[in-house]
Amino acid sequence: MRIPFAQIDAFTDTPFAGNPAAVMPLSTWLDDATLQKIAAENNLSETAFIVPDTSGEADFALRWFTSGDEVALCGHATLASGHFVLSSDTARQSVRFSTRQAGVLEVARDGLGYTLALPAWEPSPEPMPGIVAALGLDGAVETLWHDKGYALVIVEDEAVVRGLMPDQRALAAEGRLVAVVAARGTTADIVSRVFTPAYAIDEDPVTGSAHAVMVPYWARILGRDRFSAYQASARGGHVACRLDGDRVILGGACVTVIEGVFLLG
Repeated sequence: MRIPFAQIDAFTDTPFAGNPAAVMPLSTWLDDATLQKIAAENNLSETAFIVPDTSGEADFALRWFTSGDEVALCGHATLASGHFVLSSDTARQSVRFSTRQAGVLEVARDGLGYTLALPAWEPSPEPMPGIVAALGLDGAVETLWHDKGYALVIVEDEAVVRGLMPDQRALAAEGRLVAVVAARGTTADIVSRVFTPAYAIDEDPVTGSAHAVMVPYWARILGRDRFSAYQASARGGHVACRLDGDRVILGGACVTVIEGVFLLG
């Protein structure tokens, strides 16, 4: 079986930055164990699988797998999937994806890049001393939780975010969660880093889904619905952010770096 394969760097306009994702179109779904093995073989932060949607609510159905597990939402691999589809059909202006846990997501052309519409997941204040300790923090300004498994930890400033050295084993022991650490920034309005060791990714380079949680919070704190974000991983990535009712609209570019065929025996 020959499966088309593209590796795409998302939330960047240059190769070797942003967050890499594999995008693999299928005619029909393979079994879950095979999808997981393919993602493990790709060994990227995410592999996105798309199949034609027959429900009428979207153009394609979309699922995302890390090398260790399926996830409820992945922003950068959705942006990469949109780039994959729109690059091959220049007449199309947007593409809609149906997902199992995050509803219908849309990627649309926007100048030289794209916009990505995600659900706005407003987090709620909740103590999480174990997560804060595992992150290597003495304390936090505020801690919030969203029941999709997102821990948002607000710290004093950008320097704290950039200097983090989490205990990844201790953080993984806190469960299947995405730990997001953020602060007001100098290089952008907000600066963040994201850690997901329970999903076999110690630090995710640029995490669209984390912004689905951060944007509602920061829109309230900043008092405006548009702002810039930078995820300060080693690769780094810029994300334009906008809150539009119950949707978070993210802006970013993509670069295809590999095209080929995955051979499934």
